[in-house]
Amino acid sequence: MSTVIAVLHVVGAVFIVGPMAILPMTAMRSIRAGEGPQVVALSKSTRLFSLLSLLVIVFGFGAMGMSEFNISFGATWIWLSILLYVVALGLALFLIVPVMQRTGEALRATATPDTHPDTASPGVAAPRSGYGAIAVSSGITTLCLLVIVILMVWKP
Repeated sequence: MSTVIAVLHVVGAVFIVGPMAILPMTAMRSIRAGEGPQVVALSKSTRLFSLLSLLVIVFGFGAMGMSEFNISFGATWIWLSILLYVVALGLALFLIVPVMQRTGEALRATATPDTHPDTASPGVAAPRSGYGAIAVSSGITTLCLLVIVILMVWKP
């Protein structure tokens, strides 16, 4: 059973946490293209994957509890990974997603009826006020997740 839990932990990390890190970067491309509805959809997807990433933690706790190596929360790589995950999740849910949502709605508002609804009108500068915040916070989030992977493999 411990093998099943460990596999679920790793699969969840790849297929749930991976999109949590990548979707904001995709949104930045959509912001540059002025695709407001796409940015809003990506913000909803990022929120969903961020919340689903809690399953990875649950499976990680299960794998830790069933481990034959007597792993505890006192291990540096465990508590540091949890701390970094909390930082990444907090950035995703409380900074990245709201900024993506606001930026997407602002881009949607700049679209005029005579233009394609997914693009901003040629005469109006697309609002990109949230672009920098998304770029910086998603970069920090991705860096936190990368360090977690290193800690999981290295186990200092």
